[in-house]
Amino acid sequence: MNTDSQIDVNKLPQITAVFWIMKIAATTLGETGGDWLSMTMNQGYLNSTLIFFSLFLVAFGGQLLVKKHHPYLFWTVIAATSTAGTTMSDYMDRTLGLGYTNGAAILVVILLSLLALWRFTVGNVEVSNIRTRKAEVFYWVTILFSNTLGTALGDFLADDSGLGFFGSWLLITGILAVILAATYFTRINKVLLFWIAFILTRPFGATFGDVLTKTHEAGGFDLGRGYSSLFLLAILLVTIQMTYWNKKVGLASTPSD
Repeated sequence: MNTDSQIDVNKLPQITAVFWIMKIAATTLGETGGDWLSMTMNQGYLNSTLIFFSLFLVAFGGQLLVKKHHPYLFWTVIAATSTAGTTMSDYMDRTLGLGYTNGAAILVVILLSLLALWRFTVGNVEVSNIRTRKAEVFYWVTILFSNTLGTALGDFLADDSGLGFFGSWLLITGILAVILAATYFTRINKVLLFWIAFILTRPFGATFGDVLTKTHEAGGFDLGRGYSSLFLLAILLVTIQMTYWNKKVGLASTPSD
């Protein structure tokens, strides 16, 4: 069996503004959904991790089997990496007692090692150049650990840094704005900027999720984990459906030979 067989590059979406909106919605959903199962439903971090990681494996397997891009499947895998990443990080930091600083440091090492190994074995880490099965597997495993790191980093900023949930969210928002400006107005490597932005959208979602769900006394809006998760899921589903409609309109307007 050839484990490095060619795949259809169109299995992955284009990196557009809509992509980032859906990424933020999915990663914020990961925070609220993960906390809803582990804390509100009292499943604990270990059981919740096993549940969400199992869902990730099923969705991941489906993504590997398909021959073209399916938006609902793709974003199901993204959401699964986000929910699994949330509970995995919380299990490491809280149940195992590593703390946010140590947990984030361990995950940084893992993530950098994955990117280095991907670069060494494939030749690049470009998300617009996923043309082999090996690169596709690296892509999804890297996303899983980037979302896990994002949770730990968000918790570190919100709790250990003293910024609080809202202050951390504002800080990350500012950094993402700088990255956006750098993408358009500088010659900094676009792949590097993509991965920095991709990693930071997870703590952005984590802290934004806490802003939505935490009590007023803790600096949040106290909307509840369940309602916040449903609201974010609705945003994600609507934007996914919009991509379907736009694709159909584009195909219908393309002149035939």
